[in-house]
Amino acid sequence: MSDTSPAAVGPELQRLRTLLDAEQVKLGVNIRQMNAPGSPVYRVMPNVAVPIATLLLSALATIWIHTWAGFAVLIAGSGWWLWKIQPRIKDDVFDRSAALALSEDRMFDALWAKGVLSLYAKLPDGTERAAARRHDWRAFVRDLPGA
Repeated sequence: MSDTSPAAVGPELQRLRTLLDAEQVKLGVNIRQMNAPGSPVYRVMPNVAVPIATLLLSALATIWIHTWAGFAVLIAGSGWWLWKIQPRIKDDVFDRSAALALSEDRMFDALWAKGVLSLYAKLPDGTERAAARRHDWRAFVRDLPGA
């Protein structure tokens, strides 16, 4: 069970949450790494249900109708997967990853150390700052002006 008490959230993470809410900082998540087996936010069914259904329908159309019908079902199912389902999965993985990362310092530190997270800010004077695994995220947050 995760400890989400105020003691688990340090001042930098609380400030980061405030900056994210004010849209002064953007959080980046490596979707490919987080949407893989073994990740705490990975869900099997959204990733395999549509491709398996597409393959089964394609096979049935090939057997019962014609090879070209099976091919058409495969193309249509693949297109639907790429343009409708996959973007939704990416958004869901991002949302679950962000919620997990922002839940407590320990979790943010662990995901940061794995290179899953990044931060980006465009300052009022127009300069841009970014931080990734090799940077200290706490120093990045402390150095930002604003909220």
